[in-house]
Amino acid sequence: MHRLDAAREHVTGLYRIVMGFLFACHGFKTVFGLFGAKAPTPVGTWPGWWAAVIQLVCGVLICLGVFTRPAAILGSGSMAYAYFAVHQPMALWPIQNGGEAAALFCWALLFIAVTGPGRLALAEMSLWRRDSQPVKENA
Repeated sequence: MHRLDAAREHVTGLYRIVMGFLFACHGFKTVFGLFGAKAPTPVGTWPGWWAAVIQLVCGVLICLGVFTRPAAILGSGSMAYAYFAVHQPMALWPIQNGGEAAALFCWALLFIAVTGPGRLALAEMSLWRRDSQPVKENA
């Protein structure tokens, strides 16, 4: 076993938190006009506003570690759609068509969906888990 194997679950959790935060930031930018956006995207605009809502909601869920896998699958799929429907028709390569972020988020979120939330996830806390048993004290 490699020395770094012991840190795998913690690094996975930190990776999930950072990716979720960055994904949510894209949603906040588009929905609310934050982080240097010129203006919020009008409510209901297809596909931009809907994609931003997915980014915002899924990003927050992923960051917190709640419903991580379903949120990551939905987010990954939305980024695949964004890449192939919006970016790829402009040019073949992501560096040419501006689709680097969509491609990176697609694969990063797919990785999270496969590996799971890792440590530091709210869903892993015994308070949130249904299968947790109360600790029995010795009498």
